[in-house]
Amino acid sequence: MKCIARRQTPPHGTVSKCILVMKCFLTALQCVHFHLTSTLQAIYCLKWYSYCLFQYLHSFHLGEPKKYDPTFKGPIYNRGCTDIVCCILFIICILGYVAVGILAWSQGDPRKVIYPTDSRGQFCGQAGTPLETKPLLFYFNIMKCASPMVLLEFQCPTTQMCVEKCPDKFMTLLKAYANKEDFKYYKNFCKEGLEGLTVTQILSSGLCPAMLTPSKPFTRRCFPALGQKKGGEITVGNNSKFDDGEGNIRDAKDLVAGVKNATVVIEARQVAMKIFEDYTQSWYWILIGLVIAMLISLLFIVLLRFLAGIMVWVMIVMVILVIGYGIFHCSMEYVSLKSEAGSNVTLKDLGFQTDFSVYLHIRQTWLAFIIILAIVEVVIILLLIFLRNRILIAIALIKEASRAIGYVMSALFYPLFTFALLSIVIAYWAVTAVFLSTSNQPIYKVFNETACDHSRKICEPANFSTSSMKAECPDSKCLFAFYGGETVYHKYLIGLQFYNVFLFFWCANFVTALGQMTLAGAFASYYWALVKPDDMPAFPIFSSLGRSLRYHTGSLAFGSLILSIIQIIRVLLEYIDHKLQGTQNKCTKFLLCCLKCCFWCLEKFIKFINRNAYIMVAIYGKNFCTSAKDAFFLLMRNMIRVAVLDKVTDFLLFLGKLLIVGLVGIFAFFFFSGRVKAFENTAPNLHYYWVPILTVVVGSYLIAHGFFSVYAMCVDTLFLCFLEDLERNDGSAERPYLMSDRLLKVLNKKNKPEPAE
Repeated sequence: MKCIARRQTPPHGTVSKCILVMKCFLTALQCVHFHLTSTLQAIYCLKWYSYCLFQYLHSFHLGEPKKYDPTFKGPIYNRGCTDIVCCILFIICILGYVAVGILAWSQGDPRKVIYPTDSRGQFCGQAGTPLETKPLLFYFNIMKCASPMVLLEFQCPTTQMCVEKCPDKFMTLLKAYANKEDFKYYKNFCKEGLEGLTVTQILSSGLCPAMLTPSKPFTRRCFPALGQKKGGEITVGNNSKFDDGEGNIRDAKDLVAGVKNATVVIEARQVAMKIFEDYTQSWYWILIGLVIAMLISLLFIVLLRFLAGIMVWVMIVMVILVIGYGIFHCSMEYVSLKSEAGSNVTLKDLGFQTDFSVYLHIRQTWLAFIIILAIVEVVIILLLIFLRNRILIAIALIKEASRAIGYVMSALFYPLFTFALLSIVIAYWAVTAVFLSTSNQPIYKVFNETACDHSRKICEPANFSTSSMKAECPDSKCLFAFYGGETVYHKYLIGLQFYNVFLFFWCANFVTALGQMTLAGAFASYYWALVKPDDMPAFPIFSSLGRSLRYHTGSLAFGSLILSIIQIIRVLLEYIDHKLQGTQNKCTKFLLCCLKCCFWCLEKFIKFINRNAYIMVAIYGKNFCTSAKDAFFLLMRNMIRVAVLDKVTDFLLFLGKLLIVGLVGIFAFFFFSGRVKAFENTAPNLHYYWVPILTVVVGSYLIAHGFFSVYAMCVDTLFLCFLEDLERNDGSAERPYLMSDRLLKVLNKKNKPEPAE
């Protein structure tokens, strides 16, 4: 029997769910069978199966449709406080967060991050101290630093002291001691108290290094100035050999052992320094680019207000053209590199390079860009073809949103308030994190060259010379090792950092939720106003903001708490994945990958639920759980309209953001790369021109997202109100639809005229 013949009308009402499930299952099996023989028949089968499954889901109780209420005129003003317990919990946590910040600020010391520390725990180059003029850290014998990470973490087992500048020539203590001028220079790298001591006494007391090697400052530390000749021979200060101060002539390559594994760290820090220099050279041009993005975004919003239909089609065409130009430009670059030497090297063979501009000289890079842009272009065109009829309905919804924003123009500037609050939250979190991470105490440990039972034990430098440790190990030294602590505060420091991160997520989500509820309340007052703007509040945004903070702080805290818990779990999963990167257990990797994917999906779902719940809270003033249930059931009762209207509108708004980012990104590329002769003398000289380009692109997207988020929130609010309007009213004279005439026309609805008297 053909699968097409099975396309009878799906059962409704009293038909048993079990029978329905069995029919769906049998239909699915037939679909699999006929897929092997006829693709067209299989498509029909799958359509029937999807519809059958939808009817099964729809057969569950999804709440009662809204009933007509003649007293309902939009957001309810006579409301009470919601989710009080969560509100109290949020306030207590905020007070605790302030206490953690005060504790961190009283215990922390950011100088530990800014300045290097010598063997006595003093900060090199700190203003207002005797070491103010000595900003660099010098190592007596860098060859004792077996690992560069030990060196960079201030745990190198050799004396470290602050110096004004790094040594620039070879010199041994034995030779310098015989020359007055040389010894005067050598004293700059020695401790005090050299008068009257012989070379042997100086070395045994550890007051001076046995030798000096030419060094260069890097990250405020003196590293040997290593080089390499054409034959691959390692040199230091242009010499391949040096005197170690103990009568031995050694090869320069012996110095490499102390710093060779630091290459990756050093290169990474060099890249970071170059990026910082690029920002200092281009920050004002970056600001100009962001201002241009803001002006373009504002212009789009204003034009959407008056020319919504035209602007949407212009936006669609422009996105296609911008991506098309990107494909054309990448193709030209790909062809132009055909005759270039070394351009056919694969990305796999090239490996990771700190200078990202190297990749732009490889043909495979431009080929990857072409493929990515082509895929994006094809996907967008196909979506536009299949959604061409739905786009007309979405445009009508955008026009209605434009009218709403026209009545609530202050909503366009509300993202600035949200941005200011988020900036405060981020700044507080960052400062607290820095102070917490620098609130440890200096730890001193015993370092020695010979065997010693007290090696690496904690010591006190003040009385170490008279301690039993010094007596049992005469050649040992008590040197600064790292920052730590054994107090109760230091034991729970990781817990305080975790609390700081969790409250950061909670506060950031709360600020975002406050913005969503405020905008929802303002736009809902527009939709349900029978006579606009007479039936609307004088200041819709301020009125809605006041209601949200006065009555629904608990609901906002509840929704943001749920989202924050999921986000912190995702952070922990990423941390565990990072720690287990070296393992080869495929089962563990698979499990972590599944968990990360599931929690990513869960976060997106919770954001969707929260957003619609806040809209219902803003309208009816009910608690979070009730509002979330009502919003979810309302959307489920109108699943087809959700897919057709709401998501198509989101897609069109996303194209608008994509267009702004594309326009500003293309302008930034030609300006900072110097590809246009008109900008050659104006553009700053940069190490990596992609640094400001990426900054402008990311910043442009955030700015465009901020402006278009007002439209998106307006569309979502009007959409929920529109669904309720369809359930509450029937278009009769007693129960007229409150939606605009445009939406009525698009949906084939109309209000019946009042009967003639």
